[in-house]
Amino acid sequence: MTEWEAVIGLEVHVQLATRSKIFSRAATTFGEYPNSNANAVDIALPGVLPVLNGEAVRMAIKFGLAIDAEIASSCRFDRKNYFYPDLPKGYQISQLDQPIVGRGTLPIFFGDGSIREIGITRAHLEEDAGKSIHTAYDGLTGIDLNRAGTPLLEIVSEPELHSAAEAAAYFRELHGLVTTLEICDGNLNEGSMRCDANISIRPKGAVILGERTEIKNVNSFRFVERALKYEIDRQIAVLESGGKVVLETRLYDSERDETRSMRSKESSDDYRYFPDPDLLPVEIPDELIESVRVTMPELPTAKRNRYIHELGLTDYEAGRLIEDPHGARYFDAVAELSVNAKLSANWILGNVAAALNRDEISFVNVPIAPDQLGTLLKRIQDETITGKIAKSIFELLWTEGGSVDGIIESQGLRQLDNTGELEGVVSQIISDFPDQVGQFREGKEKILGFFVGQVMKATNGKANPKQVNEILRRELRA
Repeated sequence: MTEWEAVIGLEVHVQLATRSKIFSRAATTFGEYPNSNANAVDIALPGVLPVLNGEAVRMAIKFGLAIDAEIASSCRFDRKNYFYPDLPKGYQISQLDQPIVGRGTLPIFFGDGSIREIGITRAHLEEDAGKSIHTAYDGLTGIDLNRAGTPLLEIVSEPELHSAAEAAAYFRELHGLVTTLEICDGNLNEGSMRCDANISIRPKGAVILGERTEIKNVNSFRFVERALKYEIDRQIAVLESGGKVVLETRLYDSERDETRSMRSKESSDDYRYFPDPDLLPVEIPDELIESVRVTMPELPTAKRNRYIHELGLTDYEAGRLIEDPHGARYFDAVAELSVNAKLSANWILGNVAAALNRDEISFVNVPIAPDQLGTLLKRIQDETITGKIAKSIFELLWTEGGSVDGIIESQGLRQLDNTGELEGVVSQIISDFPDQVGQFREGKEKILGFFVGQVMKATNGKANPKQVNEILRRELRA
């Protein structure tokens, strides 16, 4: 059997987080009543003229700086002509051969600690189309133009990805970058990032690319991976049966977990591009680029390196923490207050992440402020409370609020470290379990954990574990 290699390139449409559209004053708010966010420019009334949103330009420059790309000193807008009901002008304003952002690179990180630099061919500004709604009216299609004119940054990768997992990792890394830069809210459910995947198959070691297909509008990390995995298997099956892969656009059906043919693939000639006569070329002076540069935050790659090399976290912990920039900021604040990065990471990736998942909320809405979680972890470290008590306090903070120290005092949760009192509890436990005492004295020291558990149960989890272990060993060996 021939060994095959997949060649994948992604075109990711990032909705820029501007308050108004790219060529009009209409709002970009999601979920408004159909067509309520579409003004005369968006619905293409005769005589209206587009006016470029300068904030979209600044956001594109910010992205270009983050991937160390070439920023054009001058760029141009073009008309991309096609005819859909949700494109009222009959063309889309985009950028063809003079994009605002040129070649750059994006590193992607894998669970085994390896890193790959993926080339980015270009990133260009364009407007979004409206939306055709096929389910609202029986036998009819409705048109909602609220999205028409929404600013997009289309980010085109080099065809350097070779598996579905790599493509999903690239999409996830890109998501983390644009949300860290705060140029996109990253809400995949609302379509703030959508991915078109171009994929072809060739014999391993071959230089010439095979015929490609394009999978349109995939909007989740999981679906990118599943769609590409299906399409890779499908193309291999076609080639191994003696068939030919057809150049076409395909749709991913998540319910059936399959791709289906939509239409034949268009070429740039089909779109009849030409410069938009209503928009002048955009000049980008060095001063503008430098003014954007000073607003750059700590980028995910630098943050990851800091977490690993300065704070002592593992590759896995650092990777998980930087997936969500809000989560990373929360961690930074907690770690600074608790003065223990490892403990902070364990709690955030464990207890906090589990509670967020259970309540289906994000780090933006964490009910425990970083200073309170930081204080809770400090109370574990200074042995005011035990780890078990800390978990019960965490749940109270999550559901009812309050302060850590206030809960400790009002509920009498301070760690029990009175030696005489603990010795009394230990003596009673030893007296109650003579068989287990005999096993310990016969050399089965693992049973010490049983005694620790009994002491913690007797003290409602408030006994100092370190003291308990010391007293138990001394008394059991007596």
